[in-house]
Amino acid sequence: MSNYSFAPAISQTHNHTFVSWPNAFTDEELDQILSHLKTLPTELAEVGGHTDAPPDLRTSRVAWFGNTPETSWIYDRLAFIARKLNAKFYNFDLYGFLEDMQFTIYEGGEESHYTWHIDMSDDAPSARKLSLVLQLSDPSEYENGDLQTMTSSVPATVDKQKGLIAAFPSYVLHRVTPVTKGTRYSLVIWVCGPSFK
Repeated sequence: MSNYSFAPAISQTHNHTFVSWPNAFTDEELDQILSHLKTLPTELAEVGGHTDAPPDLRTSRVAWFGNTPETSWIYDRLAFIARKLNAKFYNFDLYGFLEDMQFTIYEGGEESHYTWHIDMSDDAPSARKLSLVLQLSDPSEYENGDLQTMTSSVPATVDKQKGLIAAFPSYVLHRVTPVTKGTRYSLVIWVCGPSFK
């Protein structure tokens, strides 16, 4: 039997309902992405479209990252990975990216965090079906700030690996625990499609 793998190879390990794709970008590409993202104006993160959400729910800053001629290579790479992970693990009916990507900044001095939530939203242009989180920071640059999913009585923690993409259905409960030191940077992407049936 023939065995032909795509490069980079898809991680064969998944825990609960998140899956991962390590080394989605090279270190040089990640530095280039982060340098660009740091030039964007940031705002306080909202919860459900409200900026006055209690700080025990969410404290972080965000910027919005659109598809332009300069950034299309990033969108292309993420779209390729999203399609591959979806085909292998979920088989959702998807349209693609219908929202700008979210650059999220979690600061240790503020113990930035986002408590348990799901990504499905009535404000989205179409149903969010698959959530992807690209880790932009090296784990040595911050403490705590774990991305966790909850599908049983015990949370599952995503590996802290720079360049790793974690993907999970947008209806899965997940959180980012408080960052206690340093800064955690990530890029959040939602893949939309027709409503679940």
